[in-house]
Amino acid sequence: MSDFAFFRFVSLNMLTEEEITHKNEIVDITEQVLDAEGIECDSRISKISEDQLAQILEKVRKIRKKKVNPENEITN
Repeated sequence: MSDFAFFRFVSLNMLTEEEITHKNEIVDITEQVLDAEGIECDSRISKISEDQLAQILEKVRKIRKKKVNPENEITN
């Protein structure tokens, strides 16, 4: 499921080169965010607006930033 979301991120030019390079990590975190949002199938992902995708990607980036730099959790 999150592979399809990743594909949508890429096709809409929403990801940085660094994020594209770390596809597996982005896919894993996206899966977590989609589960939390209750989005469980590709058909729902395909109907999500670009704005909603941007919000999901923002959440993915926050989680990834905390994983990469855990002290950000304390300061933010």
